[in-house]
Amino acid sequence: MTKTSFDLVVVGGGPGGYVAAIRAAQLGMSVALVERAELGGICLNWGCIPTKALLHSATVLRACREAAHYGVTGAGGARPDLAAMVARSRKVAGRLGQGVAHLMKKNGVTVFAASARLAGSGKLALDDGATLSAKHIILATGARARDLPALPVGERIWAYRQALVPTEIPKSLLVVGAGAIGAEFASFYRAVGAEVTLIDMTPEILPQEDAEISQLARKAFEKQGIRVLTRCAVTASSTTADGVKVTLEHEGKKLEQTFDRVIVAAGIVGNVENLGLEKTRVKVEKTHIVTDDLCRTGESGVYAIGDVAGAPWLAHKASHEAVLCVEAIAGLPVHAIDPLRIPACTYSYPQVASIGMTEARAREHATKTGGEIRVGKFTFAGNGKAIAMGEDQGLVKTVFDAKSGELLGAHIIHPEASELITGYGVAASLEATEEDLMHTVFAHPTLSETLHESVLAAFGRALHA
Repeated sequence: MTKTSFDLVVVGGGPGGYVAAIRAAQLGMSVALVERAELGGICLNWGCIPTKALLHSATVLRACREAAHYGVTGAGGARPDLAAMVARSRKVAGRLGQGVAHLMKKNGVTVFAASARLAGSGKLALDDGATLSAKHIILATGARARDLPALPVGERIWAYRQALVPTEIPKSLLVVGAGAIGAEFASFYRAVGAEVTLIDMTPEILPQEDAEISQLARKAFEKQGIRVLTRCAVTASSTTADGVKVTLEHEGKKLEQTFDRVIVAAGIVGNVENLGLEKTRVKVEKTHIVTDDLCRTGESGVYAIGDVAGAPWLAHKASHEAVLCVEAIAGLPVHAIDPLRIPACTYSYPQVASIGMTEARAREHATKTGGEIRVGKFTFAGNGKAIAMGEDQGLVKTVFDAKSGELLGAHIIHPEASELITGYGVAASLEATEEDLMHTVFAHPTLSETLHESVLAAFGRALHA
């Protein structure tokens, strides 16, 4: 007979949910995981992982086309095999999904393939008729793409799921939303040959990033042939035999254009429906569950982590919250997550990565507190490894408190930005000062030397600028 009583039940099997289940099992709890779809959640199956697989295919294609520059002949005529790219992407996601299933079995986590809703104190009702009881319940139900009334998803208007499994390369493509998801899809589809238009309502693409970095990203995208329109919104659309006829409002003017396909990447909403929250003390604001710094909701014994608990909507934030939440339940000493120490990455070409405050936010903070900041910049054009790789375009930017030397923010634009940002993440977590970073020995020749040079530049000591 299947066990129905546990110390902890986790609802949702994404990067937050399955990590919470593993950590709880490691701490000796009896654990169940309820997942209505695929283990690994959206991130593993329809988000982070499959998009990166497609983007890597684009990177290989780009490298082949530019091979002659590196003294390699015969690869310049490389063409995309879209079906093979998509098949590989799905295979990668499938492999990792099997890995999560193995981890659940290895750690003794009971998995229920069902939907669940709160059904009274310490109880969950599953849609298959079963009832689970638990001392603690973690809601990790994630989020989904925001619907735009002017762009109903269908055969020609895609959300991320449809965009990940195309059967043909669109001749022309409109990407609505120039955040991380939109920028990544724009990069992939441009690399495989689509004529791409990327739009956003804000003044710059990647609006959460430092303004200087966003502007550099825009220039890089436009150099690749991506048409970028900011302060632009879709007001109406209609599907025709030839594509999608879209009405755009761009800086007060109306534009009409027909695109072969449209991708909607205009934010997300939390999956808070049908969880049985109505008769509980759990509060929901703007489609996200309200929690304290230990992931506790207003209902005793009920917790929320990951995307459903609000920004930043990042898989690594969800996983970190999972460990924090479970360890707090177990009575271990924990530290609340500082949002300014969570790195953000966009895997476009070039990549953009950041941690902490933008320069504008740091200046605003300094003005309010009577302090000052110091800003350092170093371009990859001065880095030997970047020049050897043929990837010498990009910038590392650091922001420090002038008096204390605290690292307030770091921002990188470069094809390897996502791998480099963790250096600053470690520094921020260890509360390293500019002196600590200056005294750190960086291997040569490496791209990471740019991290060092940017710190030196902030204090007037750059060696290769």
